This record gives sequence, C-alpha cells and structure tokens, in this order.
Amino acid sequence: MIPEVLKVYGCHGKILRVNLSSNTITDEEVPESKYKKYLGGAGLATRFLWDEVPKDADPLGEENKLIFMTGSLTGVIAPSTGRFSVVGKSPQTGIWGQANSGGRWGVDFKKSGYDGIVFEGISPKPVYLVIDENKAELRDASHLWGMSVPQTTEEVKKEAGDNFNIACIGPGGENLVRYASIMNDLGRTAGRCGLGAIMGSKKLKAIAAWGNSRVQIHQPEEFKAYSKKLYELMDDSMFKMSLQSFGTNVVLDLVCIRGGFPTRNWQSGVFEETDYINGPAISDKILTKNLTCYACPIECGRGTEIKVGKYAGQKGEGPEYETVGTFGGMCAVGNLEAITMAGYLCNEYGIDTISAGSTIAFAMECYEKGILTGEDTGGRALNFGDPDVMIDLVHLIAKREGIGDLLAEGTKKMSEMLGQGSEAFAMHVKGLELPAYDSRAVQLTGLTYATANRGGDHITAYVQGPTFMDAPFLIIEDSEIKDPFTANPGEVQIAIDLEDMLTTFDCIGACKFMGLCVSAEDWVELINLVTGWDYTLEGYKQAGERVYNLARSYCNREGLTAGEDTLPRRLLEDPLPEGPAEGHVNELPALLERYYQLRGWDRQSGKPKTAKLKELDLEDIAEALWS
Repeated sequence: MIPEVLKVYGCHGKILRVNLSSNTITDEEVPESKYKKYLGGAGLATRFLWDEVPKDADPLGEENKLIFMTGSLTGVIAPSTGRFSVVGKSPQTGIWGQANSGGRWGVDFKKSGYDGIVFEGISPKPVYLVIDENKAELRDASHLWGMSVPQTTEEVKKEAGDNFNIACIGPGGENLVRYASIMNDLGRTAGRCGLGAIMGSKKLKAIAAWGNSRVQIHQPEEFKAYSKKLYELMDDSMFKMSLQSFGTNVVLDLVCIRGGFPTRNWQSGVFEETDYINGPAISDKILTKNLTCYACPIECGRGTEIKVGKYAGQKGEGPEYETVGTFGGMCAVGNLEAITMAGYLCNEYGIDTISAGSTIAFAMECYEKGILTGEDTGGRALNFGDPDVMIDLVHLIAKREGIGDLLAEGTKKMSEMLGQGSEAFAMHVKGLELPAYDSRAVQLTGLTYATANRGGDHITAYVQGPTFMDAPFLIIEDSEIKDPFTANPGEVQIAIDLEDMLTTFDCIGACKFMGLCVSAEDWVELINLVTGWDYTLEGYKQAGERVYNLARSYCNREGLTAGEDTLPRRLLEDPLPEGPAEGHVNELPALLERYYQLRGWDRQSGKPKTAKLKELDLEDIAEALWS
C-alpha cells in the first residue's frame, strides 16, 4: 500500500520551504489536486510564483522567490524523465522566468524525499543547502564564494559526501550577471532568464541533494511494460540516431539549408565556415564520449576535449547547437576550439551561452558602427571573427570587469543605455536574447519568438522540429508547415499546439526531444499509469494551455502588454541579403492577429480574456487580472 505520508503517486506530496533571511526550513504538504491541475514541474512552480511573489517585486530583492520543482514523472524509468524546472521573476526580463535542466540532479533531489523547494528572503551571508533523506540544513558557504562551478561542486562533495549531487552558481551568479545560469552535474544548466542571479542575490551558493526515497507508481507492472515498449520503439527513430551520432549540433546543417543560420549579429543567414563547426566537425575534432541524462536512450550530450591550439588539453561538456550558433555564427567565429572554450567558460562561470554569445555579437556590431569605441572597450577592437576577443569578453562579463560590466546587463539594457539607433539590431524579445534560428527563414518561428512567455525563446514552441520531421506529440490533424518562407495564418494553430504541448513536458519532467519520438497518447498513458489519474488527450493538452495562460497572466500582471509581442526591427524590416531565404522579412502582423483570436486573448491589453481563464479553471486569476 501507498504510505500514509505519501499523498500523490509519482510524487512525495511535499516540498521544502527555506527562508534564507531567518535561516529556517520547514516541510509543506501539497494537495494532490494541485499536482493534477498543474502536472508538477514548471506548472506547479508558476502557481507558487503567482500566489506568493507580489506585483512589482524587485527580481533581485527579498520579495522575489526562487522555486525548484520536479515533475510528476521525474525519476520514473521512462524515456528521458529526469528533468526539473526553476521559476522566479526574471532579473533579465522583469516577467516570468523559467529554466529547465536535465542530467541527474532532479532525480537525486526527488529521491531526497521532496518534490520541490521554495527559497525566500535573503541570507545575511553565503550559504548552501544540504538535503539528505527527508532532512535539510543550511551551511556556511563563505569559503565557497568566488569559486567556479567545478570548484564548488568538488568542495561541496568533500563536505557533504561524494554521493551528493550538486546544483550551484559560479561567479556569474554571484556578480548578478543578468543572464547567470544555475548549473548541475557540472555541464547541465538551467540557463535562461538569469535565475542564477536570483541565487546570487539571495547569497545561495549551492544545493546538495541525495536520498533513497523512490516515488510510488500506481500501476508499476503495467507502467514497466509500457515504458519498455517505448524504449524499443525508439530504437528505430531516425531522430534518435541523428542526435546520438552528432548531438544537438546536428541541426546546424538543416538550418543552413534554409539560409537561416544567424550570422554577424543577424546581418545574414549564411555563414561560410559552417563545415568547420557543424556536428560532424565536433565528432571528428573534439568528441571523446557521448553523455546521457537520466533514463535517456539518446545520449545527445557531448563529452569533449580540445586537442589543438592554445586551449589544447581543456575538457568539458559541449558545445550544444545554441552555443555554436551564438559564439560561432553570430560572432562570425569559425574556430571550433574557441567556440568550445567559450562554452566551457560559460559552464564554469555559470552564465547562459545563448545570451552571452548574442550579447557579445551585439557589442561587436556596436563597435563596427562606432557606437562603442576603444575608449569604451579598454582598447579592445571588438571585431567580428576574432576568437580571442570573444573569449576575453566571456571572462569580463562573468567578473563584471571593464566593458564586461555593460555586457553583463544583456542586450536590451545595453541598447537602452547606448542608444544611437542600436535598438534596431538588439536581437531580443522582451529582454531575452534570441537563439540561433533566423525566423525570416521560418516565418512561424517569428510568431513563437514574439509570443513566448519568457521572451525570445525557441524551446517554448520548437517550430524547427516539425520542419525537420514529424512531431508525434502534436494532436491537431494538420501539423505540416508547407512553406516555411511564407506567413500562413492557417498554420497558427500549430504554433499554439506547440506552446501548449511542450509546456506539459516542463511540467511532467520529461525532455522535449521526446516529443519528436513519442506520441502524446503515449505520454498520457504513462502519466495515468504512474499517478492513477484519468487524464484524456484533450485534458492533457488543456493542462499545458492552463499553465501557459497562467504564466502569461503573471507577465501581464507585471506590466507586459500586447505591444511587446513583437520582434527586433531587423527581422521585421531588413530582408535577408543572401541564401535560400534572400529577400524575406518576418510577416508577423499577418500571424499575430490570428494568434490572439485562437488564444482567446484581448488584442488591446494582451491579457487572456476572462472567458478563457474560466474555461481553464483559473477563475481567481481572471478576477485578479481584470479587477
């Protein structure tokens, strides 16, 4: 029988609440109804954020909270179900901030006996949290402050025990870099939205977790058989084979086919040196072994070592496609070793590679146009294609030294401070830098950049997936993108389905790549077998829609308007000058009107309408948002 203390199959039914100001830790039960309504993970964490962080709270102040949450499937043995989410008010955007990470930390944390942690207040001195089999304590971390991620991980393991898994920040988070990340398992990262800066502001250096408290499964034998079938089916997946062979950077060549690889801060979609930095190049030049997250049959992670040049002998994880896209194409650097080193440094310092590389590319164009001068840069020539200055800037950003102090603010704030027309080529949405897919080459991607709750983001609705292959997790009848270069209002429902269905992955604790391998019907069956719930396919999609609208409502409450559902002027006004997408700009208005209609959002204010929120069982949100 299920233990009396356990209220929810698939979860423990309780979280930790850690008040850093008062140095107190308490257990808190969470009713099953909340798990079922929000599926756990990012959904449940977002509900805590809405309920507990007051309007207009300073993201780096005492009122903001940092919420770690595992999903309803985190830690069960099903394809890639080891992920966790972190949610807070973003220091980078001022709205909903959410990041998701893999590896094994989420599973080891859940085995400690808790589903999540709510951190509140600010510690008077640096601390780290140790969680060991339903027990937790805060320890002094003054001696850890200033350490890199590998150094912190090594030292905490010495003190807590080698069996503990560590999530932590590096100097980037300590120095409140607006896009600081939270690192776990050394090379895995909750990277976007600057949530590492919240950890830094709270003087929270690390979280060490370990335990043997496995979750109970409602129908264990049936679940085991069903999951085994899915693993066997994936053996024939071309997507799995491609990622296993070349990692996430396998998509570089596919993006280049459409002329959509952002180059020189998005001045072009064609980079002549892609053969030196693509997936096969990584395999040939630096790959040492494949790395895998918990229960993952794909092994898309890259264990690498730089073997030639000034960085020879350096080892680490990556680079992923986005790191290659931002430090490679956007900075016009065709040196794989330098790109890899930039990725290593970001992991060691704890900063997001997408925002770091994109912000450096923006600074390079500002220098090219004379908006930044040698006097601003400490005599450095910030030229596109210079790998040495790119590496130098990563160090300066993490330490907030010299010109790095400006770059640590991110592209949006930089452009506001510099002015002189730089806003036109500041490549962000809502303050979050764009990833490495030029949406002028895939029009629907532009819509999803503009409407993503956390800002310019590709994984909220991975449009590239359906353009490469089938996406079996989508449930609409026609999910084919017929012509990526043309804005087709009839395809807007695809974007909405992507947003809703991929949101559910961040709630249940599964990898979004599995959406390209495993159908939505299969995920519903897994959830029901684990939890004993009675989810239908439509109910599952509606859960994603509920969480998506909840996060949107939070953004609206913090001041987001319909006018911010837009794109950088470069994408709307500057046609791509060459390649297969030559002459194209983003035709966003043609898609946005239809999007608002289908979403049930008010076109003037940008808020979900009362009727839509009530339909999603969010009546209290509607009352607060529209009162």
